[in-house]
Amino acid sequence: MPVDTEPERPPTALERELKRYLRTVALERGRSKHTVSAYRSDLTRYLEYLEVAGVHDAPSVTPELVTSYVNSLPGAASTITRKLSSIKNFHRFLVEESVSVGDPSSAIRGPARVARLPKALTIEQVQALLDSVLGEEPVALRDRALLEFLYATGARISEALGLSVDDVYDDQGRVAEVIRVTGKGAKQRFVPVGSYARTAVESYLTRARPALVKKQRKSSSALFLGARGGALTRQNSWLILQSAARRAELGNLVSPHTLRHSFATHVLAGGGDIRVVQELLGHASVSTTQIYTKVTIDTLREVYRQAHPRAR
Repeated sequence: MPVDTEPERPPTALERELKRYLRTVALERGRSKHTVSAYRSDLTRYLEYLEVAGVHDAPSVTPELVTSYVNSLPGAASTITRKLSSIKNFHRFLVEESVSVGDPSSAIRGPARVARLPKALTIEQVQALLDSVLGEEPVALRDRALLEFLYATGARISEALGLSVDDVYDDQGRVAEVIRVTGKGAKQRFVPVGSYARTAVESYLTRARPALVKKQRKSSSALFLGARGGALTRQNSWLILQSAARRAELGNLVSPHTLRHSFATHVLAGGGDIRVVQELLGHASVSTTQIYTKVTIDTLREVYRQAHPRAR
């Protein structure tokens, strides 16, 4: 006996536009298969929501409907923001293709993302980290110089690894008290180098770097060299820090950026002006630097709570 089957539902106008949109982003805009798949998943669920609401074409979508859908989404703020971005891109396409007169998603904002406070070491933990790198071997002198330099300057690891030997010498042939580093967007800034870091870098340059240079046929001008004489890589710098952190019993949560965070937190806690810290870190906006004031205030609050007899 023949089995009755429901006829396949013809696609709605929005579903046809979605198919065209996905084809456009894949072929004309060159998006990866992964990106197209994410768009398809996000927007298919969006259209299912609209269909339940009785909306099948683009002109019928209202800002209220988009807002209602976004508010119904579960998950972390970052996930919801990504899905909203997919919706916005789709509606912009519909406007560009004259399918819609206006974009119902244009004024809708995703959930506020909770700012993650940077992880900073205490001064005692930094000292333990630095003291874990001892010895007169070339790699030990290099490791101590690298860690001292990162903590003394607050430089990004890419900025430290981008330095050449000539960048750190002054006119008298000594490690300069202030050097120029090149940060994001090729922007340059001057950073002071403390006495401990200068001593460590000087020891590395005179007693360790020449031995490392000999291991490479073609000498490198990079300040920090790897064990085989080439420029030190980001990956190896991570391994250096991880090894030091384990010896200092700090676990595996210490990264080169941890020293940058610690530098900023300690300067502010010591009375440094936030605008000065902004310049030292190379932040374009002081709002980026202000997260460190939150760290400092939290530290002060905890110290007060533990130390003051009537704080609890």
